[in-house]
Amino acid sequence: MRAAIVTSDYFVMGETFINRHIEHMFGGETCVVTGRHNGHDPYEKPLFERRKKLSFFDKIHAPFAALNGALFHATSRLPFGQNRQELMQFLRAQKVDVILAEFGTQALVVAKLGNDLNIPVFTYWRGTDASKALNSKQRIRSYKLMMPRLAGMLSVSQFLLDNLASVGVTHHNAHVMPSGVDVRRFTPNQKVKHSFLAVGRMVEKKAPDVTIRAFAKSAKGTSAQLTFIGDGPLLEACKALAVELGVESQITFTGALPHDQVRQELAKTEVFLQHSVTAKDGNTEGLPTAIQEALACGCVTLSTRHAGIPEAIEHGVNGFLVEEWDEDGFSAQIQTVLNMPDLTEMTRAARSTAEHKFDNDILLNRTETILREAVHQNTLRLGGERKY
Repeated sequence: MRAAIVTSDYFVMGETFINRHIEHMFGGETCVVTGRHNGHDPYEKPLFERRKKLSFFDKIHAPFAALNGALFHATSRLPFGQNRQELMQFLRAQKVDVILAEFGTQALVVAKLGNDLNIPVFTYWRGTDASKALNSKQRIRSYKLMMPRLAGMLSVSQFLLDNLASVGVTHHNAHVMPSGVDVRRFTPNQKVKHSFLAVGRMVEKKAPDVTIRAFAKSAKGTSAQLTFIGDGPLLEACKALAVELGVESQITFTGALPHDQVRQELAKTEVFLQHSVTAKDGNTEGLPTAIQEALACGCVTLSTRHAGIPEAIEHGVNGFLVEEWDEDGFSAQIQTVLNMPDLTEMTRAARSTAEHKFDNDILLNRTETILREAVHQNTLRLGGERKY
């Protein structure tokens, strides 16, 4: 079995879920189709970059291809002309059995092409593609038109599937499949008492300012220390906020760190904080990988009733949940864990949740089984082995 993994940009260090598919799916029998390639390919995979310079003929043809796509597919993303021919040749040369498009917007690019080549196509819904994107009537129409072209779809949370279903985007072969975590690498270590950690881009839907204000209300002047890992447009404002609130000595902003350093921080941290909210443009999480990694490291997780997070965090068992934007409630839960004499039971519950629900070896095996079955059914439909 050989899979083509379709992504927008490659290689992106933080997209651990995509990188794991590229490196490990079907024993590493994969190739990559990407919109943009930054020149770094740590897995040394056969790679096709879609967004190349157009030939003279294709520049002339581009407006007509875009119009055709908009009329019949509700998207102008479909490859055309020389680019399409080269992509078809690449997939044939790689003897691809199945295409997995990471994010629904990438599936729009390859669904029809896969059909034309008789290659089953799946999409993996992860967040923005099944939340913010649904603000567009055209995007919803393009998704609906795409459904019959897919062999199936996966989603990191039931929340996203429900989101899609609410606008009429459904598929009979749909599965909840969290991104997962390597529970053999992400493990608890000796915990530093009253240590707190937040990981992620400093952007609106992570509400880092709410986390800082809530932490200041409950932890100011105590032994508690909060580490923020991540960069983004709100980083400098958050640094200034910490100074304004008088907790700059208790909060460390590291900027972005390599994944292995994030793992080391999680291993020794008692409490993980992530106050996820729905952004003004409708953008939501799917089920954050960082929360799954925190659970694997035995971190008591404080978060929000947002997107797929309640599918991972059981209030009072392996963490605590508050409503979005409930700064006082979030602060109260921080105070609760600071007052708890022993977090051992919750730490064990967090680890158990990760082992039973988010082990990426188990989840990858399930994903491969679903994809294999689709390839098998496709082979039967074609009356035998597909010829390249």
